[in-house]
Amino acid sequence: MKFEVTILGSSSSTPVFNRNPSAQLLNINEKYILIDCGEATQNQLLHFGLKANRIDQIFISHLHGDHYLGLVGLLSSLHLNGRTKPMDIFGPSELTEIMNIQFKHSQTELKYPINFRATRSDGPEKIFQSYDVIVESFPLDHRIPCTGFKFTEKQRLRKIIKSKIEELSIPTEMIPLIKKGYNFTDKNGKVHQAEDLTIEADKPKVYAYCSDTVCSWKYLSNIENADMLYHESTFMHDMLSRAEETFHTTALQAGEIAQKANVKKLLIGHFSARYKDLQPLLEEAKTVFSDTQLAIEGKTFEI
Repeated sequence: MKFEVTILGSSSSTPVFNRNPSAQLLNINEKYILIDCGEATQNQLLHFGLKANRIDQIFISHLHGDHYLGLVGLLSSLHLNGRTKPMDIFGPSELTEIMNIQFKHSQTELKYPINFRATRSDGPEKIFQSYDVIVESFPLDHRIPCTGFKFTEKQRLRKIIKSKIEELSIPTEMIPLIKKGYNFTDKNGKVHQAEDLTIEADKPKVYAYCSDTVCSWKYLSNIENADMLYHESTFMHDMLSRAEETFHTTALQAGEIAQKANVKKLLIGHFSARYKDLQPLLEEAKTVFSDTQLAIEGKTFEI
């Protein structure tokens, strides 16, 4: 099963040095989920050959412009390109007012329905699930209400042992039933237990997304043991006072969070415009957490 994330934007506040504001595309078994939608997100999708019409869910972490100003443009383009299937959008309750007033004054009536669900910033909750994924939100500690998101693969059925199919002449139509736990009776009348014909499916993988937050440790329990954590790293640690003043995190602190949360891999992003060269931020995070990578735009990371 495919479970990977492509970085569309990794800059904080403003586009700079060919870096764009926050946006990521999560591919779960060829189903697309958009996480945040900064300015020019639809351009980035085009640039990297990713089809916007395949996006069915959009998650917006908070209402600072670098995380949502590309949303109305993207929704409008989908409308002009003939989209008819619904779009699920999750974000702060005030986001509906922002969308509605722009569509009202441009006299735009979308050809497709939007299913909106407001996120809450006072506690964690499960906000979405499909056949492939469970999505939970949790509060971050930023200057305005802000949520992180945790994407967990659904537990798959057990895997059938391929050699048993030929050995026992198992009909194709029986395979899904055996995976669900039904026993199989062969042509000689012998009953084979489903657990003897299958093995455990892979453990579900987890991707945690922490957009804008000061390092407060409050959300550690929500990201523990994630296979991959994306965490903002706006500043280097010599700018700690500025990070705290603006409710952001340093690269060193992002490494400490990853270590304390016992995650497997760390992606850092949301880089301040003061940094043209990102290597020092990477090196700083790695002093604490070695398996760290930069959220470089256009790069796809397997979770």
